[in-house]
Amino acid sequence: MRKIKKESGNREQQQSWYPLGIFENPVLESVFLFYLGSAWQRLSDIGECFDTASRIDESREGSWAEEWVKTGDRLNALGHSCLQKHHRLTAGESYLRAATYYRAALHHHPDPTAPEVKQLTLKEIKNFKDAMQYLDIPVEAVEIPYERTHIPGYWFKSQVKGRKKNPVLIFHSGRDSWAEDYLWIAQQATLRGYHCLLFDGPGQGKLLRLQNLPFRYDWEKVVGPVVDFVIKDRSVDKERIALTGFSMGGFLAPRAATAEKRIKLCIANPGVLSWVDGVYTFLNQLNPELMQLFHDGAYERFDKEMAAYMETNAFFRWGIADTMWKHGARTPSEMMQMLQEYTIEDKVRQIKCRMLVIDGMGEEYSAGQARKLYDALRCPKDFILFTEEDTGFLHCQPGALSISYTRIFNWLDDHL
Repeated sequence: MRKIKKESGNREQQQSWYPLGIFENPVLESVFLFYLGSAWQRLSDIGECFDTASRIDESREGSWAEEWVKTGDRLNALGHSCLQKHHRLTAGESYLRAATYYRAALHHHPDPTAPEVKQLTLKEIKNFKDAMQYLDIPVEAVEIPYERTHIPGYWFKSQVKGRKKNPVLIFHSGRDSWAEDYLWIAQQATLRGYHCLLFDGPGQGKLLRLQNLPFRYDWEKVVGPVVDFVIKDRSVDKERIALTGFSMGGFLAPRAATAEKRIKLCIANPGVLSWVDGVYTFLNQLNPELMQLFHDGAYERFDKEMAAYMETNAFFRWGIADTMWKHGARTPSEMMQMLQEYTIEDKVRQIKCRMLVIDGMGEEYSAGQARKLYDALRCPKDFILFTEEDTGFLHCQPGALSISYTRIFNWLDDHL
């Protein structure tokens, strides 16, 4: 699991398997591992991922998206070819991977306002739905009433027969991944006798890119309509509803549980008490002088200095522009002010359901937040720490989905 690196004087130093050394940009390295690890659930393939990575030129901001689109288009064409020859299963597998590669392209797209973004989103949806059809995966694409529009989701029914009522697992991701990325969650749930709903809320996946709905901090206003939807199914046990959030969802799901009392179990992976603290800490480490301007209320100067700093750092430029887009902010200072609402420090004691708080020893984005959430909770609670030894130590266990689902679903089975 760890490489042994020989050093002078016959000393030996343990060297972690991560980072992989594929990309210099740490975000691209993390995202690449996410899609590489999806091979475990057949959403990608190892050679296709490495081949795509080998063509990406980090010095060009559009290269990441361009190369993943090329791979997606190739797999899409392969799916068409298989289907023309009546090979339904291999067509479905090809479409499934094509959908993943289109999502990968959109994960780090240089211009979220470009017409291509909507076009790729529609291609992703069609390929995923075609995959579900040709692979005979029992799922219904649903539209959940939400304010004056709808939330897109996928409704999976339990594969365990003989029950009149089934528990239900509701799942959403965070700021970057989509509902489709977590097909494995739904498939593992239905094998265990749960119904499962995967959905994209405001600021996420399809809802952001097709309806331009940004994130909202009061996530209970999103989860409430989702719960209303699932309990309309007469086969759902209303007393056994679980909510799971990954990544930024590790803040959003507990936030929903502070007000949505129909939730009986809640999983935060990783747990986050204050999302804004994590963002502020990261920015302060990157540029403390810039952050001091914001804290001093010098917003106009902050925006000007931020724009100048963004021009010197492509990684930072993409990160700020992407976050502004996902939160519907017009300026960096407006974005920072919006983020101040993303904490449950004053509401955490309102959570009454049983909580599972997850953390990783190599957590890159929410370091320390899981323990803060766990310590603040006054409800029944459990804590899981993934380590480098079990390979699940990174943010949301990329490349280690087998140990991730083992521990998460064991906990669900024990309590649901």
